[in-house]
Amino acid sequence: MTYYFQPLDRKDMTARALVLSLLSSRRSEPESISRLIQAASLFDIEASTLRVAVTRLLKEDLLESPARGLYQPGAKSRSLVQRLQDWQNVERKIAPWTGAWLIALTHHLGRTDRKQLGARERALGLSGYRRTPEGVWTRPANLALPLDEHRRELIAIGADDEILLLHADEIEAPAASGWPELWSAEKLAATYEDATAAMEESLSGLSDLPVPDSARETLLIGQAVIRLINYDPLLPPELADQAGFLNMVETMRTYNAAGLRCWQAFFAAGD
Repeated sequence: MTYYFQPLDRKDMTARALVLSLLSSRRSEPESISRLIQAASLFDIEASTLRVAVTRLLKEDLLESPARGLYQPGAKSRSLVQRLQDWQNVERKIAPWTGAWLIALTHHLGRTDRKQLGARERALGLSGYRRTPEGVWTRPANLALPLDEHRRELIAIGADDEILLLHADEIEAPAASGWPELWSAEKLAATYEDATAAMEESLSGLSDLPVPDSARETLLIGQAVIRLINYDPLLPPELADQAGFLNMVETMRTYNAAGLRCWQAFFAAGD
């Protein structure tokens, strides 16, 4: 739920993060261990380190192996990965805003299970909710999904089965008028501008880079932008720069296509 754009740092790329990033960039095809090892070389990650990460991800059910040497998202990550992969369809998730609010009630769920608490708040954050001073989670009711489908989506990406959602057309409370300030429209707009500028600058110089460098750069920048898109609250134009957000998404489509070409060339060079 960051309000700033920062490309991923090469030296901070772990084997675990690399595997999950590469798998989330593929639609349905599993990834081979040889290609994962080849990709790891771009970040000075040893093959043995990469294999250890894969083994641990398998044990955690975050990966599964449909065939020897092939890997795809596992049972515990499949829904979240599908949610992350859906960034290109983000416009379909937005509807006109009537001024109503979605409210998630979580008081009855408790906070003692720290792992589930983290999963719950991640799911709410991914869906644009913010905690109000009153202790409830809310967001503008401008999502295209019906309430029951939206609730199922929240549960699929980590929220509790017992979470309660309300669609409130009218709210009478002392602090309700302050809810739009839970999000910083100014910082969001600056984020969209920075991310778009970074992609445009990268696109202008990709052809001049060696293939390994272009592959590395598009992953570091592209993954950071996709994270911004997936964590964006999808606010209506009444509350934020929706046009700037959609322009960033469109630029990311162009950047993603360029990145795929760079990675295809990189993998082809290693065949």
